[in-house]
Amino acid sequence: MRQRQGPVWRWVRRAALLSATGLALALPATTALFTPGPAIASMPVTTADRAWLGDRVDGRALPDPRTATPAEVAAFFRHLSRHDAVALTDRYPSVVGNLDGAPVRLRYRANRAAMGAAGGEFAGWAAQGRQIIEFDQRAGGRVAEVFGDLSRADRIAVIVPGVGNRPATFDRATAAHPYRSPHAQAAQLYRQATATAPAARVAVVAWLGYRPPPDLGRGAAREELARAGAAALVRFTAGLATVRPRAAITVVGHSYGSVVAGLAAHRFPPQVGDVAVVGSPGMGVDRAADLHTRARVWAGCAGDDWIRDVPDVQLLGVGHGTAPTDPEFGAHVFGTAGVHAHDQYFAPGTESLTNLTAILLGRDRTVR
Repeated sequence: MRQRQGPVWRWVRRAALLSATGLALALPATTALFTPGPAIASMPVTTADRAWLGDRVDGRALPDPRTATPAEVAAFFRHLSRHDAVALTDRYPSVVGNLDGAPVRLRYRANRAAMGAAGGEFAGWAAQGRQIIEFDQRAGGRVAEVFGDLSRADRIAVIVPGVGNRPATFDRATAAHPYRSPHAQAAQLYRQATATAPAARVAVVAWLGYRPPPDLGRGAAREELARAGAAALVRFTAGLATVRPRAAITVVGHSYGSVVAGLAAHRFPPQVGDVAVVGSPGMGVDRAADLHTRARVWAGCAGDDWIRDVPDVQLLGVGHGTAPTDPEFGAHVFGTAGVHAHDQYFAPGTESLTNLTAILLGRDRTVR
């Protein structure tokens, strides 16, 4: 846990950050670091999108994927016959597969078709019958995979990964880093939850539904990509709440993914009762109360995680605020014994995995 920091020390850290980044207001060459980055462009409109928007079912327009809410999407599909719903899915797999609020099984079906058409390793995913609830190759790509029966789940976790993740590495693992990928993290949390509570109806989603910074450079120090990710995460969780309105949802942010979770927290649907972060550089605020969320906020960070060396400041668009494990932040801090690297929080036998499992299962009193 980081030591409590007073106002003077916080100012020293801010000054150090300015020095480290080479800010000098008199030198134009350095000010580019702090100028707002370009706005995140909306997803390009494809031929399939245009055809979908021009189509009709029984004389009714199809919901606009860019503007329709998940509740409106769900209402649209509820009024379709099974034949019409499957026909739309097979005609427009790239649309239905990423349509929050659409029936889960239809999204899986659509994405199997889209991955098959994409070829390569993605065609292999389709052949394996993996439960892919998002698959989009535009603008850097998006993918989300479900472990468990989402259509019946009473407790759902959504894992938001951080820097360096992309669809091509979504399920890549090495002997040195077996729990770095979103796929491995979600699979392990699901295994731990079902082993701990075999009768519980649990699902875990590895959600790479945004474009993280590619590395630990300028993008990782700023929030532009996190803000775009937060908007997508809010919509995704709203979609889950629409198809499983009585389920309890836990959002777990790892590393830069915790910035995404923090920026989204005030707009989560009420079904999101817990937000947990591990290895966090900050959640975009200095206090948990500033997240303006009704969800419980949890945080864990290993003693030798390098993320602890990141200055917990926000200044001129750089930095992500106070570390969530700082006592002044106000989160429920949990133990991480057994974690010795930034990507080990989901490793079997670690205290962090045990605690994240307890949070997912609603066993708050057992969190340590």
